[in-house]
Amino acid sequence: MTMCFRRATTALLALLLGAASFGAHGVDEKDLLPVDQAFAFEAKASSRDTIALTWRIAPGYYLYRHRTSVESSDFVGAALSMPPGKHKRDEFFGDVETYRTSLEAQVTGTPANDAGTVTLKVKYQGCADVGVCYPPQTRMVQVALPSAAASRLFDAPAPAGPLQFGVAKGEPLPEAQAFTIEAIADGGNGLLVRFAPAPGYYLYRDKTQLAFDGEGITLGAPKWPGGRQYRDEHFGDVVVFFDPVDVAVPVRRTHARPVDGTLRVTFQGCQDGGICYPVMTRALPVSLPAGEVSAPAADVPTLAEDQRLAQNLGGKQRAWTLLLFFVYGLGLAFTPCVLPMVPILSGLIAGRGERIGAWRGFSLSAVYVLASAVVFTIAGVFAGLLGAAANLQAAMQNAWVLGAFALLFVVLSLSMFGLYELQLPAGLRARLGAASDRQRGGSWVGVAAMGALSALIVGPCVAPPLMGAVLYIAQTRDPVLGGAALFLLALGMGAPLIAFGIAAGRGMPTSGPWMMAVQRVFGFVFLGLAIWMISRVIPAAWTLALWGLLALGAATWAFTLGSKPRSRLAARFAGLVLAVVGAAELLGGFAGGHDPLQPLSGLRGEQREAIAFKRIKSVADLDREVAAARAAGKPLMLDFYADWCVSCKEMEKYVFTQPKVHAALRDYVLLQADVTANDAQDQALMQRFGIIGPPMSLFFRDGRERRELRLTGFEEADAFVERAQHGAAR
Repeated sequence: MTMCFRRATTALLALLLGAASFGAHGVDEKDLLPVDQAFAFEAKASSRDTIALTWRIAPGYYLYRHRTSVESSDFVGAALSMPPGKHKRDEFFGDVETYRTSLEAQVTGTPANDAGTVTLKVKYQGCADVGVCYPPQTRMVQVALPSAAASRLFDAPAPAGPLQFGVAKGEPLPEAQAFTIEAIADGGNGLLVRFAPAPGYYLYRDKTQLAFDGEGITLGAPKWPGGRQYRDEHFGDVVVFFDPVDVAVPVRRTHARPVDGTLRVTFQGCQDGGICYPVMTRALPVSLPAGEVSAPAADVPTLAEDQRLAQNLGGKQRAWTLLLFFVYGLGLAFTPCVLPMVPILSGLIAGRGERIGAWRGFSLSAVYVLASAVVFTIAGVFAGLLGAAANLQAAMQNAWVLGAFALLFVVLSLSMFGLYELQLPAGLRARLGAASDRQRGGSWVGVAAMGALSALIVGPCVAPPLMGAVLYIAQTRDPVLGGAALFLLALGMGAPLIAFGIAAGRGMPTSGPWMMAVQRVFGFVFLGLAIWMISRVIPAAWTLALWGLLALGAATWAFTLGSKPRSRLAARFAGLVLAVVGAAELLGGFAGGHDPLQPLSGLRGEQREAIAFKRIKSVADLDREVAAARAAGKPLMLDFYADWCVSCKEMEKYVFTQPKVHAALRDYVLLQADVTANDAQDQALMQRFGIIGPPMSLFFRDGRERRELRLTGFEEADAFVERAQHGAAR
């Protein structure tokens, strides 16, 4: 598209939006006509082989001869004959011929013998004397041919107007003729989209959505001109457009290279007093020239946090964004996904109780964190390059792997209690003891192996920073910068662990009664980690009962502590508290409870019910439910869940049980995809939305996802209520 055309279209938009003012040349801004009034077009067959084309041109406007053409696939040999125009030195096109007042032309060709109509594709372009050029116009015109068959087909002559279509009076037009849509690049950082409803048809503004399929390209909020408030029989009070409208769409880009892509326009419209068409989608090829890498701007729509982070990685402030990923990691370090690593690292550093010093504690914890960060980064990069099917974390969350890891914690805990020689054969005891020595004594290889496993098994949580880096890798195919963001995120999560390792190495007591007590404490901690591991794959009531047994065991041990009256009294009091807690959780487990913090709530009948989701499994299930929700005019929420997902459990327990959340979702169709199995159908469903794992909540309206409302990870109930209310609004 030439620079002059971009100048012209930009000027037109400015004029339509009231951003410019013209006070001369015979036409005021307020009087600038819609294109179909400035150039009223009519097509009529004077014989079977001749069609007359007429443009009635308003005063102050003119048409270009060289921009006028006709094509037809069913009017063989279509040739356009035009009278000479007036020569003009044009500021846009140089020496041209133009027409004022009217233009009468003829198209000659040969129709099929039995044809009652032919279809012409007519292109033209004109300008106003104020210095504004309209975008090129394209009209698909169906013209009735004079014949007996045609006379029987049409019960009345076509009504007068800017367009003449050869259809029966009142008969709805095909959607391609009822709604014409064109798109061109307005420079490297903008699109100009033209919507042209046929006379007697209108388009809904709020049911129109735009998406661009092209590397590194996202669209800003469309700049719609003022529409007409309309009381619609189908949707109530809406904003519609009866006349052609030009919409400017800002383009944001992560690179400056030219892009050949596809603009997908989803829209809906109706015939005035007639039918309402179903939601339609047009795919329009668009070639964007080189442009500027976008900076944050006020005209950009609200983005989901992962989209914003991915966009920032591709911007100019990459160093600052990478630092921000490290800060995000520090925040995630104190979530339930990472906290279980603290007792694991503590047990590895504690060993048998030898004082290891601050430097040794630092080196061991640093090896642990670096190993987990490397594995975390590799898994994230593969997820971005290959999609959700590469989710190694999800693949590790099955009963066999979790059971093996829980068994490892049990073995370590038994060593802390000094029970190897009581329960294991000598040969196996020797091998396990040696392995345990290497782990507990501080072997760098053992610590690194445990760190790598911990990254995959202990904390498989999906958070916005993780999704942002993976999304950037998927969009740009740049694993270097995306991997650096993931690595810094993992280092941020591990930084508190390193600080803890230094403190543990410096403050670890020497051998003696205190060290024996420390070992016993870590024994109970490792048993707790084993229960936490297998809780993802066993019923909640069993988990609650196991917590109760662990608390009772700790209470029994506490009653044996204390060599002095005061310490003995404190230990027995702690044992009594643990015994009461353990008994309550054991009783709650037998009663079918599931909440360790409220084990007896089920007995009192006060247990809050979580949201009743309808489970879906496949992409076909989702498409069917989305279509049904759209037909019913209801918003839809899709929640991705897995039994092994820590944050999913948090959402289920602390958010989806809240009455205010229930109220906010009252009008929703509520779906849940359980991707625990991570099988082919689960992976296909996650790949549909570029998801690497749960938790994830998606909001849909009118059959399309509200991407800016997508929730990644855990969110407090109040913020979730606000998100749901936005999702339900039209």
